[in-house]
Amino acid sequence: MNKFLLTALPFALALGANAQAPKAYTAQDYQRAESQMAASLSPLVTRSGIRPNWMPDDRFWYKEDSKFIVFNPAKGSKSAAFDHDKLAAALSTASGKSYTAANLPFDAIVYASDNKSVIFMADGKQWKFDGSKVEADSSPVQFPSAGGAFGGGRGGRGGRGGFGRGGNPNENVSPDGKTAVFIKDFNLWSRDIASNKLTQLTTDGVKDNGYATDNAGWAQGIRPILVWSPDSKKIATFQQDEREVNNMYMVNTKVGAPNLTQWKYPFPGDKVIPMLRRVIVNVDQPKVISIKCAPDPHRSTLSDDIKGGEGWADVYWSDDATKLVFASTNRDHKEEKVRMADAATGDVKELFTETVKTQFESGWAGVNWRYLSKSNEILWFSERDNWGHLYLYDANTGALKNQVDKGDWVQANLIKVDEKARVIYFMADGLQAENPYFSQLCKVGFDGKGFTVLTPGAGTHSVTFSPSGNYIVDTYSKPDVPPVTVLRDMKGKQLLELEKTDISKLTATGWKPCIPFSTKAHDGKTDVYGLMWVPRNVDPNKKYPVIDYIYPGPQGGSVGSWAFSVTRGDNGALAELGFVVVEIEGTSNPYRSKSFHDMSYGNMADNTLGDQVAGIKELATKYPYMDLTRVGIWGHSGGGFATAGAMFRYPDFFKVGIAESGNHENLNYEDNWGERYNGLTSNSDYAAQANESLAKNLKGKLMLAHGLMDNNVPPQNTLLVVEALERANKSFDLVIFPNSAHGYGQHSQYMMRRRWDYFVKNLLGVEPPLDYQMKGGGF
Repeated sequence: MNKFLLTALPFALALGANAQAPKAYTAQDYQRAESQMAASLSPLVTRSGIRPNWMPDDRFWYKEDSKFIVFNPAKGSKSAAFDHDKLAAALSTASGKSYTAANLPFDAIVYASDNKSVIFMADGKQWKFDGSKVEADSSPVQFPSAGGAFGGGRGGRGGRGGFGRGGNPNENVSPDGKTAVFIKDFNLWSRDIASNKLTQLTTDGVKDNGYATDNAGWAQGIRPILVWSPDSKKIATFQQDEREVNNMYMVNTKVGAPNLTQWKYPFPGDKVIPMLRRVIVNVDQPKVISIKCAPDPHRSTLSDDIKGGEGWADVYWSDDATKLVFASTNRDHKEEKVRMADAATGDVKELFTETVKTQFESGWAGVNWRYLSKSNEILWFSERDNWGHLYLYDANTGALKNQVDKGDWVQANLIKVDEKARVIYFMADGLQAENPYFSQLCKVGFDGKGFTVLTPGAGTHSVTFSPSGNYIVDTYSKPDVPPVTVLRDMKGKQLLELEKTDISKLTATGWKPCIPFSTKAHDGKTDVYGLMWVPRNVDPNKKYPVIDYIYPGPQGGSVGSWAFSVTRGDNGALAELGFVVVEIEGTSNPYRSKSFHDMSYGNMADNTLGDQVAGIKELATKYPYMDLTRVGIWGHSGGGFATAGAMFRYPDFFKVGIAESGNHENLNYEDNWGERYNGLTSNSDYAAQANESLAKNLKGKLMLAHGLMDNNVPPQNTLLVVEALERANKSFDLVIFPNSAHGYGQHSQYMMRRRWDYFVKNLLGVEPPLDYQMKGGGF
């Protein structure tokens, strides 16, 4: 017996030692973690979903791995877009470089006017392949961007007006492509694209009171914000008065005298904020027509900026360019006035007003209301019945005609309005019991009849329509189920399966998908949803520290898209280092009911933190290998605000936190965001929500990070917390990027490595490899 114990003891001790984490990680351990980043995993996924680029005849091209394919829906057939071997050989000859069919240096093509030759960009030049030879080409073409689908509840609505020939991003081009408008010396000028003749359109613009300017708060740019009339003869825009608005200052870091950056940046509670005087400008014969209503705050129905895509949100022309319909949003987003202006006189007709107790939204991915010129009606988006739906108004009288869609779900994104057939196409969230964030394409008549789900497959969908409106390409997936792409007719009938994603190479490496879950929120009643990552070789008998990635919104959320992805950020990599990583889409985030979204209205410091704690505790009852004595949290921007708040408000639960670029003091963040979600300073206690007020509560390990040239969240937000921690005699860590903005640019890999090191050392109890050099795993 004693001999057996003596023999078994060293073996048992060895097993015990092997079950514990090592004392130090090597570079090889970090390399293994990097192998779970998108850059390494994505190439292992093939046929990952069709992104159709439509041609006028309803054919479309797409990339299938390295091949360009053309599909003909009418025939149900596909073929190569061109002879890849011939193009590769011809391009090699023309460029003097060596290319193969499997390694062509471009991702987009445009068919030439002969509908046979293809035009593409390679090595900074534009080329044309006619089937036998490749030659330099100078045709004015617009190459498609990647994607172009609507869906996931997260699609967008493009801007109105485009770039000029040559793609000048500082110009806004008319619908007929003949005229470009730009800003010069705070006034608007037009340029005849054919002759290059310049014409001054406005004359009274001055510094801080210029026309079409995009420079309030964090939003800055020099491209004019305007909406062209359909006949390309008028523009709707504004003169923005910021003369008495507070300034923001930043100073770069360099050898010698620094450079001062200064711009207008209003704060919550400021007496003066940017105000917009709406105008119509005749372009052919320059004339400014003031719209006869009081100036509006720099606000939109959509978000904390007036832009929608590249255009100007909440502004619509009539088809004949005689009327302009727009929505005026008041300072705290509680009141919307829908108005119609006479384009010739500027006279304004008040159509209707909607007021809310908290804050009004016309959507999240894009503005979900439309003016319908042909019938002189307005499709108005509202959450008045606690769910986001459309309501039809008479634009002559401003009277409500009827509610269009209804039910305990939300219209997430308005996609298409067929005025002739009086049918609306939109993405809806909340129709699938499995997950309320799964989006599906639906249609309904203006009268509320004929509601139909057009994309019935389980999961979240993204769709595109053919130019004729006869076909739908539908790609759908779940976070843990790869995409399937099908072709449907406009009634939703599946005509054929186009593509099914192949992840066999991915799974052969031992890769595991994330684990979707649902838990109860902090109130013990409301369902919230999330995703979880575990080590590939997870041992249910061990204990793993937990890392909570958080982005609380309230305009977004931690998860974002609920479509399939091989990984999200570095979640899979952190799991590979020996953590359980979770993302929880807490209460007060969008794409649910109005009451759900408003659960923390007036107290943004809530930041879903109670939901995070409750959710992690509930998950640990199902997955006992989660170690609730070692819970960490990190986030960027709003997630940085939430992370520091978590460390100060729940200091006994969260032991390690990394707060990047957080808006810790919303009196120090631009006015529109705070006053929208928190209310005016006169009725909301901003000071009680500020993280510097709670810094004295810190018990665990906290790293703060910020770029000192952050023009979105000014770095003073983090420095206020730094000063408070120093006053409270608290130890903490600080990473500063002297010349970086809100994102860290070239230093992003450095920040990710520091994040890994901090969690490995302080949460896992393992020494990280010294100054490991990231290989550029990507997000």
